[in-house]
Amino acid sequence: MHKIKNMYKKDAPTKAPTLIDQAFAQLRQDVLNGTYGGGVKLKLDELQTAYGFSSSPLREALSRLAQEGLIRADERRGFRVTAISADDLADITRMRIMLDSQALRESIAYGDDAWEASVVGAFHRLEKVESRLSDGPVVLDQGWTDMHTSFHMALLSATPSERLRTLSASLFDQAERYRRYSARFRKTFKHKSNEHRKLMDATLRRDADTACALLEEHILSTQRNVMEVLEKVEKQPS
Repeated sequence: MHKIKNMYKKDAPTKAPTLIDQAFAQLRQDVLNGTYGGGVKLKLDELQTAYGFSSSPLREALSRLAQEGLIRADERRGFRVTAISADDLADITRMRIMLDSQALRESIAYGDDAWEASVVGAFHRLEKVESRLSDGPVVLDQGWTDMHTSFHMALLSATPSERLRTLSASLFDQAERYRRYSARFRKTFKHKSNEHRKLMDATLRRDADTACALLEEHILSTQRNVMEVLEKVEKQPS
């Protein structure tokens, strides 16, 4: 079954991003990076000055970010960045386990040889980047972050459900905001290439049960690491 071609993947014609897409991408990246902290109000006039876009594309970008859960909309008070909280992280984690496990199971069932090659290639690039970094919070390194995202998305990319891929990618990025937040409070970082290798190996063996179990533990470990930081931050005197 793994040699079935991914017929659902089609090359879309390249086109220049619209102003809405540009505003969305820039604002989204800054929210994920923590430029705007949890609970911060996003004022339209300040955003216009910061990004150089008019109000129309910015409003649409804010609406799209609200749909993703990265910000919250209030008709009377505008938009605020979603607060950093244990409850929000727990919800993201729960949904990731549900959706990513299903996406991985389907990818293992339907993925072809080209999909396997994309997983191996993504892991190799991640490992190379990680090997060049020192013992610091590597999640704050954009190169590592990009390769880490690519590896996880490659694992799930063979599911025939476009909606599942989209939702998984959105939840991954929401978790990324927490990883970046917690990394700013950590002095050391345990490289996770061994976890990623085990996950890749189980996936390539088409051992769906083991692969999904490893993925679940990988996601839960992120939650535990972030929770340690959240608890320490809460105990700090204001």
